[in-house]
Amino acid sequence: MVYHHVMIDRKTDISLVRTAIRRSRVVTLLGPRQCGKTTLARQFVPEDSVNYFDLEDPQSMARLSEPDLALRRLKGLVVIDEIQRRPELLPLLRVLADRKPLPARFLVLGSAAPDLLSQSSETLAGRLETVHLEGFRLGDLGPSRQNRHWLRGGFPLAYTAKSETNSMVWRRQFLQTFLERDLPQLGIQIPSVALGRFWNMLAHYHAQTWNGAELARAFAVSESTVRRYLDLLTGVFMLRQLPPWFENLSKRQVKAPKVYVRDSGLLHALLGIADRRNLELHPKVGASWEGFAVEEVLKALRPDEAYYWATHQGAEIDLVLFKHGRRVGVECKRMDAPIMTPSMRIALSDLRLDRLVVVYPGNHRYALAARVNVIPLVELIGSEADAVWK
Repeated sequence: MVYHHVMIDRKTDISLVRTAIRRSRVVTLLGPRQCGKTTLARQFVPEDSVNYFDLEDPQSMARLSEPDLALRRLKGLVVIDEIQRRPELLPLLRVLADRKPLPARFLVLGSAAPDLLSQSSETLAGRLETVHLEGFRLGDLGPSRQNRHWLRGGFPLAYTAKSETNSMVWRRQFLQTFLERDLPQLGIQIPSVALGRFWNMLAHYHAQTWNGAELARAFAVSESTVRRYLDLLTGVFMLRQLPPWFENLSKRQVKAPKVYVRDSGLLHALLGIADRRNLELHPKVGASWEGFAVEEVLKALRPDEAYYWATHQGAEIDLVLFKHGRRVGVECKRMDAPIMTPSMRIALSDLRLDRLVVVYPGNHRYALAARVNVIPLVELIGSEADAVWK
């Protein structure tokens, strides 16, 4: 397969990692496989350095046959890639991170959430800072790349493929390899065919409230089984469960999470959407754009907490975000000129939002009401990102 040799400057992610390394003794860089963690880490420590360990490389594994001896003598920044293959190293990192004076800091790369890595959160409590890396950010790609990024997703090799066909082939191969090889390596014993069918089915529920009973019936398994599949794919960064925000209001509120396929390119591969024309004509086009916008907003705004809100009477808002004591609502609309809706008015009032932002794929910003603005997605995640919280 042929790819453009395009080096995307991931300046935002590099800056986040650099700041974390200065601040913390152990930094974990977590994200899905193939999202560019290794490439980014090698900008801090070269691959051929004695301070670089790739746990998928037999040579690195041999050097770590006596881990205490191998790691204790190193100085500066030490990178350990694919930590989920040797979670038993984590207690040793705690000991090494507690030395005074501190001769080395550690950048640890992983493809699974901490709860899938035995011990990590408990072992390194108070010593660990986590940076999440996903695919390319729209903010680093630039406004002109929005449609390509939405269609192909953010995985570097999917985004930079020479043609739409090559990009789709890569994404389909990624899905297959992920199910057949990567998950079993994490010790997950669920048959790849069953999990693949579930993932495909979930793509059709993208951006909807989780309905375990309905999926369990369709899948002919128990509700606890489909919930386990959901949590598992969430833990390896393939799905996002957006929790509901509910307060003690008089209205009955939805209390199930909303579920998204995190990467729009993988969503399109699961739905068989091969090009822009297919995407525009597909019944899930609105849901697809909502998920794409949600991911980019969360990456750019980095809230302390993120929820969605919905009532059984039909009012809903895509994101309720908290940071710096501020409460901001975000509504994602794929339309030429969003207007004020009853849902927005209810959310603004009932949730006591400091402001409500409507993001859309257009080019112009305008006010809808006091504290309510329509802002192009590319602007919100760029120059406007910090202004949202002021």
